[in-house]
Amino acid sequence: MAFRRRAKSHPLFSQEFLIHNHADIGFCLVLSVLIALMFEVTAKTAFLFILPQYNVSVPTADGELVQYHYGLKDLVTILFYIFIAIILHAVVQEYALDKINRRLHLSKVKHSKFNESGQLVAFHLTSVIWCLYVVVTEGYISNPRTLWENYPHVYLPFQVKFFYLCQLAYWLHALPELYFQKVRKEEIPRQLRCITLYLVHIASAYLLNLTRLGLILLLLQYLAEFFFHMARLVYFTDENNEKLFNVWAVVFVVTRLFTLTLYILVIGFGLPRVENQALDPERGNLFSFLFNNILFRMSVLLLVCLFQASVMWRFIHFQLRRWREYWNEQSSRKRVTAATTGTKQQTKPLKRDSGYHENGVVKAENGTSPRTKKLKSP
Repeated sequence: MAFRRRAKSHPLFSQEFLIHNHADIGFCLVLSVLIALMFEVTAKTAFLFILPQYNVSVPTADGELVQYHYGLKDLVTILFYIFIAIILHAVVQEYALDKINRRLHLSKVKHSKFNESGQLVAFHLTSVIWCLYVVVTEGYISNPRTLWENYPHVYLPFQVKFFYLCQLAYWLHALPELYFQKVRKEEIPRQLRCITLYLVHIASAYLLNLTRLGLILLLLQYLAEFFFHMARLVYFTDENNEKLFNVWAVVFVVTRLFTLTLYILVIGFGLPRVENQALDPERGNLFSFLFNNILFRMSVLLLVCLFQASVMWRFIHFQLRRWREYWNEQSSRKRVTAATTGTKQQTKPLKRDSGYHENGVVKAENGTSPRTKKLKSP
């Protein structure tokens, strides 16, 4: 009778132990914070980790409205949700992606890319739905003027601030995941560049009080990224199916155009009309006064245009390379088809004369030799 081998146990607090059990360690830390809510002595500290801080009662026509601004205590909340993101990452990996990988039998390179796209598809889909809900309920789409009216938008609704904290937590958790997932050295620079760009853009929108514009830009960006990684997943399962890449190409171009238009509309035309842009540390307005300077606004627009131009250049280069490979593959297939057709024609058996041969003379099927035709004299 054969017995199952036990999983190899690693020394406590060793490198392999941390890699294989990082999600369990994170779950224990999250659970300890949740247990602290049950006791009056530790409940106040536990709320610092779970709920957004810096709530302010803002008077409105219908009464008081509780809103939030940013501060240093947000780092504590972000730290807590980093562990939440690590746990969810491990759940998606173990209960979805690993099971699919066992059936596909992919190579190491494709296996790594499949895991990356699988994680990002789940994240982008969740973020698109969540971001769309926030944008619609806050009325940022129905009334585009709200993107720059009453700027700086120091006070944020609960769902807007919570969305930004979770976004920062997710992209910060992606840094240690490069170590936990044992990402190949060739892939680390590309992924680090992607993570850094997301963190810079999200943190800039949060600190510069451009959260409304940032929400719509994230919605557009995540929508395009969702189609791209979904197309990669379909391609890994069936290499002949590239239809979703065409859908992604259309969505990508449309989102780039909308992104550039929104930047010019808000920063170039909307913010110069706003007057209340003064340094006010008590309200949390630390950086918004920079948009009073036309040089700063033009510098931001120039950087945005250059960045979008570089993105479009890479996209065009990628599409040209893809089409070139496609046409080369089609031409090689036509050559192979033509070569096999020519070979079949050359090896076609010659049609023999009817009857059979006897002593070198062709006999008819009835046994008589065929008559020779007499040639008429001219």
